[in-house]
Amino acid sequence: MSNLKLGVEVVSARLGDGVNSFVELRFDDQKVKTSTKLDDSTPVWNERFSFNISDTENLSNLVLEAYVYNKTSNVTKSCLGKIRILGTAFVPYSEAVGLHYPLEKEKWSAFSLGSTVRGELALKVFVTDNPSLKVPTPNPRNKITSNTRHRFHNIPASENHPKRSQPSPQPQPLSPKPPPVMEAAPFQPIRYGSPVLGARTTTTARNNLVEPMEYLFVKIVKARNLPTMDPTGSLDPYVEVKLGNFTATTTHFEKNKNPVWNEVFAFSRSDQQANFVDVIVMDKDVIKDDFVGSIRFDLNEIPTRVATDSSLAPEWYIVNHEKGGDIMLSVWFGTQADEAFSDATYSDALNALNKSSVRSKVYHSPRLWYLRVEVIEAQDLVIIPDRTRFPNPYVRVKLGNQMVHTKPAQSLNPKWNEEFTFVAAEPSEDLKISIQDREETLGTVKIRFDEIERRVDDNRIVPNRWFSLKFENQRRARVATTRILLNVCLEGGYHVLDESTYNSSDFRPSMKEVRNVHEQSVGVLELGILGAEGLSLSQDGKKETVDAYCVAKYGTKWVRTRTVMNCLNPRFNEQYTWEVYEPATVITIGVFDNNGTSGGNNKDGKIGKVRVRISTLESGRLYTHSYPLLVLGPSGVKKMGELHLAIRFTCTSMFQILLHYWKPLLPKMHYIRPLKVVQQEVLRHHAVNLMAARLSRAEPPLRKEKSRANLYRLRSVFSGLLGTGEWFQDICTWKKPITSIAVHVLYFAFVCVPEMILPLISLWLFMLGVWNYRLRPRQPPHMDTSLSFADNVHPEELNEEFDTFPYSSQDPAVVKMRYERLRSIAGRAQTLVGDIAGQGERVQALLSWRDPRATSIFMVLCLVSSVVLCVVPFKVFVLLGGLYIMRHPRFRRKTPPGLVNFFKRLPAKTDCML
Repeated sequence: MSNLKLGVEVVSARLGDGVNSFVELRFDDQKVKTSTKLDDSTPVWNERFSFNISDTENLSNLVLEAYVYNKTSNVTKSCLGKIRILGTAFVPYSEAVGLHYPLEKEKWSAFSLGSTVRGELALKVFVTDNPSLKVPTPNPRNKITSNTRHRFHNIPASENHPKRSQPSPQPQPLSPKPPPVMEAAPFQPIRYGSPVLGARTTTTARNNLVEPMEYLFVKIVKARNLPTMDPTGSLDPYVEVKLGNFTATTTHFEKNKNPVWNEVFAFSRSDQQANFVDVIVMDKDVIKDDFVGSIRFDLNEIPTRVATDSSLAPEWYIVNHEKGGDIMLSVWFGTQADEAFSDATYSDALNALNKSSVRSKVYHSPRLWYLRVEVIEAQDLVIIPDRTRFPNPYVRVKLGNQMVHTKPAQSLNPKWNEEFTFVAAEPSEDLKISIQDREETLGTVKIRFDEIERRVDDNRIVPNRWFSLKFENQRRARVATTRILLNVCLEGGYHVLDESTYNSSDFRPSMKEVRNVHEQSVGVLELGILGAEGLSLSQDGKKETVDAYCVAKYGTKWVRTRTVMNCLNPRFNEQYTWEVYEPATVITIGVFDNNGTSGGNNKDGKIGKVRVRISTLESGRLYTHSYPLLVLGPSGVKKMGELHLAIRFTCTSMFQILLHYWKPLLPKMHYIRPLKVVQQEVLRHHAVNLMAARLSRAEPPLRKEKSRANLYRLRSVFSGLLGTGEWFQDICTWKKPITSIAVHVLYFAFVCVPEMILPLISLWLFMLGVWNYRLRPRQPPHMDTSLSFADNVHPEELNEEFDTFPYSSQDPAVVKMRYERLRSIAGRAQTLVGDIAGQGERVQALLSWRDPRATSIFMVLCLVSSVVLCVVPFKVFVLLGGLYIMRHPRFRRKTPPGLVNFFKRLPAKTDCML
C-alpha cells in the first residue's frame, strides 16, 4: 500500500432550518462520518480525515462521495443530498482550497422524497503523505464505485456573502503558498429552487431577475518584444491560461514577436479548483512547444469588478525576467452581467472547435418593406421576325430569390397593367426587370434600392416612370429606344408580416418615421432565462449529450444565450429587456441543441419552445415558473424537459394600454389598401426566408383531394346566405342609393310596427317562390357531370378513383404524392377550424380574466350598457343601432370600429399550442 493518502476536511454547510446534520464520507471501500450538529442551519465542523489510496496509478478513476444526512431519530435518518468528486480533481495540499459544492438529490432514495432542503457543502480535498491523520477502517461490504463522469455547478453567492479583497493583481512567484483557511459563510436561501408565481417587485436593477454567477475573467490583450526560444530565431507565440485542470489556449501567430489577441476567458466558480491561475506564453513548434515565460496570480488577491463599474484597465507584465518580453492582460472576478461575458470563451467550452458558436449574442432583424411593382406597358419592342408565330413578350421581375412574370401580350407595344408585391430588406439587392419573348431577352433594366420612392400612406401618388432597356446580344439595328413604363414604390405604411398574426411579436409599420410619430412605448418587458432541467436529446441531434442554448424573439430583437456544454440541467441566468409597443403580442423562447461546436454546418436540434402573451401579464408582477418543453413527433407528444423563466412586464402608462384596445391592430394601410389572404401567405413565406437568410450570416448564425365536388356542393347550399351578406354589404356602402333608402324606410317601419315582421317574412318567401317558378326544371333530374366535376377531371384523379382499397396497387411514389395532396387539403381545413376556434376562445376570454385589462373593460361596458338599456327604450336602441350600421360611407372611417379592434385583441389559446 502506498504512503499517499487522500485528505478531506469537512468545513461547513448551508442547509435549511431545523436540521440535525452530519456528513458521511466514502472513498475506496472506506467510510467515515462527522459529528452531528443539532438544529443548525449553518453547521461548522472543521473536521479532517484521511483515506488510504490502494492504487495510486488508478487514482484518477476513483471517486470521493460525501453524503449529508438529517438525523431524525436515534435509528432513522434522511439524506439531504450528496456530492461526488472525481479523482482528476484531487490536488496536492499546497494547492488545495476549500470549495462550496451544491448538494444533489439521490434520485432513487426513499428517504429523500419528502425532503425539500437544498444547500451546499464546503470541503477541502487534497493528496498528502502526512501519517498523523486518522485513517478509517475499510468496509468491504459497502463498496462504493462509480464510473459516471460528473460536472459540478456552484450555487451563486448572495449579496450578504463576504466580499473578496480588491487590491491590484500582482505577479506571484512560482513557489507555492499555504492555502487560506475556509470559513463558514452565512446561509442564504436559494431563489430559483422553488418557483414563485406572482411575486411583486419594485426594483429595476440590471439582472435582478436572475441569480448572479461568479466567473474569473482573464483577458489577454497583446504582447511585445517576446524573446525567441527557437535556434532559427522565429517565434510562433500563443498563450495558455491554466486554472486547476482547465487549460484555455489563444490562437497562435506565426513569426510575430508583437502579437495582438484580444481574447477573454471566463472560468465559472465551480471550475475554480486551485489557488492560482497561471498565464503561460508558449512558442508553437512541430515536435514540442517551447516555454517562453509565465505569470501566476493568487485568486485571493484578484479584484472583484461590479457590473456598473468601468472596465478594468489591462496592465503590462514581464513574461521572462531573464530574456525580457511583456504581455498586456487583466484578471478580475465578475458575473454574467459583465460586458466581457458575451465575448468570452467559457471554461466548459474550451474544447469546442467553433468557439464563436457557444457565445451569447443579441441580433436585430433587418427592416422589411413591401415593394410594389406595377408593370404598365412597353414601347418599340424589337423582335426577330418569325412567320411561324406571333410575338409573345412578357415581363420578368426579380428581386433576390423572388421572381414573377406577367402574362404574354401579342404586340410590339404591349400593355400589361399588372401589379406585383415583393418583400425587401435593407440593404436590398437591385430590382431586375427584363422583357422576354420565349427564351430571348429583349432588354433589361436595373433599379437600385435607394432610388425607389417611399410612401407612408395611399394619399401620396407615386408617378409612373419610363425606363430605357439595355441590350446585351443585339441582333438587329435599332431605330427607336425601347422603354418600359413602371410604377415602383416602397410601402412604409405596412407592417411586413413575418410571423403568424396569432403569435406575432410586432405590428409596427416599416418606416421608422411613422413608428416614432404614432407608436409610443407602453411598457418594458424583462425576461430572465434561469435554466433548464431534465433535457432530453433532440430528435435532430446525433450526440450522447446536450449542448443547450436558448433563443428568445420579440419584435425586431433576437437574443441567444451562451451554450452550456455537456449538461442536461444547464443554468443560463441571463436577463434581457425589450420595449413593448403593443400588448397583444407574444414572446417566443426556444431551446436548441448546438450541433455546430465541432465545426461544420450541422443543423441544430430542436428541444422545445415556450410562448407567453404580453396581455396576460399583470403590470409589475414577477412570474417565475417552470414551463414544460413539449414536442409533437411521430410517436406522439414527448416532454423534452422544463425551462425556468422569470418574466416581468412593467407598464409605463395604463391609459395608453387601455387606449390600444380600441385602436386597429395593424397599421392603417392594411385597411385602406388590404392585401389578399393568399398574397399575405406568399409574402409571409418570402419574409421568413429572407429573415432566415440574413440572420444566418451572423456569427454565430441563427438558423430555418376528391372532396372538391362536395366542397362546391356545400358552397352552393350556402350561396343564398352569402348572397344576402353581399347584398347587405352593398346596402351599407350605398352602392345603390335608391335601394338603400328603401331599406332604411322598411327598417324604420319594422321597428315601429314589429308585429308586421313575421307576416312580411312569410310574404317575402311566397314571392320568392313565385319568382323562382320560372326556373323550375323542365325534365326529371338525372346524373349531372358538372356537379360531379367529371367533365373536366384529370386522368390521375380517375386513376385514384378506381384504385383498389384499402391496399393501393399504384407505385409508392404516386401514393406518396396523393398523400401529400390530401395533407395539404386537410391542413387548410384544420386552419379554418383553428380560426373558428380562435374566435370562440376570444368570446370566452371576455370573462375568463386571461387578459385582466380586457375583462375589466368588458365588465365596465356591461355595467354602463345595463344602465343605458334601462333608461333608453328598446325600440329607440334598436333603431339607432340599425341606422348606425347602415350609415352612409361619408360617415364611415376606413379603419375598423373600436369594438372590432377590442375583440381582435382578445387572447386566444393559439399561442399555447405546440
